[in-house]
Amino acid sequence: MTQRLRLAFKLMIFFLLTALLTAGVIYAIFLADLPGPGAVAQRVQRPSTLILDRHGRLLYEVIDPNGSKQASVPLADMPLACRQAAVATEDKHFYQHPGVDLSAIARALWQNTQAGETVSGASTITQQVARNLLMSAEERYELSLRRKLREAWLAWRLEQAYSKDQLLALYLNQVYFGNFAVGLEAASQAYLGASARELDTAQCALLIGLLQSPARYNPLLDAGAARKRQATVLSLMVEQGYLSAAQADLVRQEPLQFNTNTFPIRAPHFVMYVSSLLEQQLGVDALRQGGLRVTTTLDLDWQQEGQAIVQRRLRQLKEDRRAPLSRRVDNAALVALDPQTGEILALVGSPDYFDDRIQGNVNAALSLRQPGSAIKPLTYAAAFDPARAQAAGRAPLNPATLVADVRTVFPTREGEPYVPLNYDLDFHGPVLLRDALGNSFNIPAVKVLQFIGVPALVDQAQRLGISSFVQTDALGLALTLGGGEVRLLELTAAYGAFASGGRRVSPVAILKIENRDGQALPGMGPTGPGAQVLSPQVAYLITDILSDNEARVRTFGRNSLLRLSGNRPAAVKTGTTTDWKDNWTVGYTPDLVVGVWVGNADNASMIGVSGVTGAAPIWHDFMETVLHNTPAQDFERPPGLVEMEICSDSGLLPTDLCPYRRQEIFIACPGQACAPTQADTMHQRISLDGRTMQRATPETPPAYRLDKVFWALPPELQEWARAHDIAQPPPLAEIVLPAQTAALPAGGRMAPGRDATLASGVSLTLTSPDPARVYRLSRAAPADTQQIEIAAQSALPLRELTLTVNGRPLWQQQATYASAWWQLQAGEYTFQAIGITTAGETIQSAPITITVIG
Repeated sequence: MTQRLRLAFKLMIFFLLTALLTAGVIYAIFLADLPGPGAVAQRVQRPSTLILDRHGRLLYEVIDPNGSKQASVPLADMPLACRQAAVATEDKHFYQHPGVDLSAIARALWQNTQAGETVSGASTITQQVARNLLMSAEERYELSLRRKLREAWLAWRLEQAYSKDQLLALYLNQVYFGNFAVGLEAASQAYLGASARELDTAQCALLIGLLQSPARYNPLLDAGAARKRQATVLSLMVEQGYLSAAQADLVRQEPLQFNTNTFPIRAPHFVMYVSSLLEQQLGVDALRQGGLRVTTTLDLDWQQEGQAIVQRRLRQLKEDRRAPLSRRVDNAALVALDPQTGEILALVGSPDYFDDRIQGNVNAALSLRQPGSAIKPLTYAAAFDPARAQAAGRAPLNPATLVADVRTVFPTREGEPYVPLNYDLDFHGPVLLRDALGNSFNIPAVKVLQFIGVPALVDQAQRLGISSFVQTDALGLALTLGGGEVRLLELTAAYGAFASGGRRVSPVAILKIENRDGQALPGMGPTGPGAQVLSPQVAYLITDILSDNEARVRTFGRNSLLRLSGNRPAAVKTGTTTDWKDNWTVGYTPDLVVGVWVGNADNASMIGVSGVTGAAPIWHDFMETVLHNTPAQDFERPPGLVEMEICSDSGLLPTDLCPYRRQEIFIACPGQACAPTQADTMHQRISLDGRTMQRATPETPPAYRLDKVFWALPPELQEWARAHDIAQPPPLAEIVLPAQTAALPAGGRMAPGRDATLASGVSLTLTSPDPARVYRLSRAAPADTQQIEIAAQSALPLRELTLTVNGRPLWQQQATYASAWWQLQAGEYTFQAIGITTAGETIQSAPITITVIG
């Protein structure tokens, strides 16, 4: 051997020894304490997790799958679709890489660098098995290079010890699916009530889709989100060649039936809700490891009472012989909260969790549903708020603000007129907002929302904890009648803010979490009183109206189920959607707020079931049952309120002519018009000439003078007055007109000719047709029967009134009110009213344009 070869050999030995020494040091420092692949068998064992009510009574015990009927399933017995879905979704190169996917790591590094944050991971299925079964809880989610190196080493060793199929089976049997389900078999039983061996492609895609975020995609809490995730999984399966696009489309359309198998559990909807909260607070790993003792806020006695009341009242609705043969009312939900702490005392998600005929395991307390009129108090709260009004540059409304409950056309962004109707299909004329809210009149609520603007209601709802009102641009004036969607839990908590004096009430389900050593986990439990999101004065005004039995007499009568026995103070509001799909009752005392929803999980319409007949009996029975041993409390009136006498017809200060008076409460806000300061002008004593019954003149002899008191209504109420035979003062050139609706000025938002107030200076209005209306001619009907009414109303006495169409006279007469019929013809037409006052002044209405399609 030459000297050069000996030197090369020595260098090779040196570098080899150096590499071995370095590897040994790295191993000793970073890898020596890691368990070997054989430890997997021991690591799959987990102690039970206990879910308890607030008194320590067991609701559910989460047993280790290996000790229960939810045993591990061999890979050969798992449907091929489940295995393919897992690989396509979690690790598409699973069968090619040695435990670590270098291409995925590079891609993730690039995406995260571009985003400036972690938006993509690169863990393989093998790495997930290594992390979940062989690494300590403290290290498992540590963000460090050391942890990634150790994880990669364990994954490589697992690949040496197990086959790919064994690793995939281990993964699918040990991964967490939510709802306390560990492994595919447990998930299949928990969500679908079937063995994993029986799953089809749609079910596999649904379950595998949960792995990214079990709480977010839980189909029992949010079926829409679960369906979207299922579609994503199917698309990934198409990309990997496991399905054709046509096959995936067919699978997407397959209806899913969820678990109906009974198992030992109390308050199942609440327990599953707690499961999702635990996952969010502690992470999936903590739940998969087990050994937790979770004390919840639930009172099991109250829960069982609520469940029994829901079942009994639904049964009575179905058995009512006076009702239609099938009222189609199968489902209901109930939520009870402590408004001072937000603690959930009862949560009934359906009458029977295990009844598949009614989709009983769908939690209706967390489902998005339209609230009907139950959302109206939030509209009025925003309107009454002086601070909000001042910031918007408008006057605040108050319980004595007068509004005209008459047929009203509201403009929309789409150009189509919006004409809401009241629940009783009647118009109630001049009403004060206390009575409008108490009786749940629709038209005043829409006028109030138009006055304050949709964004104000959206902001108010969000401040009170309603998370579903997010797309302000997509929401219109129908929002105040329930046009949006809410969750019962969140709406009940929003009402809790009224009960708590304006503090936000955030639902709390967990009091304490202890680990297997009995140590309480820090930061897990109630967070204390919420932020002040509504002034105590505004909260009290809403409470005072909703607890005022007299304010709701016209709609509900004096002895409805909205009253509690012993005159216990309770504020309550009902809601029913126009399509009869949802009805609600939400109400509260100072120490309890309860919300009830009644409907069908499949969104079918009920027949003849309203908020007062469907949800109110459940609300009433529950309140009476759980509060029967609790002393009644009055709602505490905060400082900053004033009480004064008003005229009941106008909401203004009473005069000697006012026939009806009452006390009203207002917010004291110096510098703002929060309470009336003007004397009533609607009741007027007018001197008449008894010979003509027109206004007396200086020439009228005293013997013929007759004094009469009139209830003088503003222009938008003249039609209503005529329909109800309410005599109005005879016209006079110098007429004193009431300005009671001036609190709701047009402000550029009212539709032309609709509810225009004297404050806006509009004295001549077209009351028909509706602005922007589109008509379609019918070939089946005679042409002379296809007509519409053209009508106008003047606030001033006129010498002449003319109705025009496209500038040409249609009708002309000496009158203050005009009505003519016009035959529809294809084209676009603009109508206008032109008047000449007794003083010779020409006045015009705003034009209204319609379209007629031939």
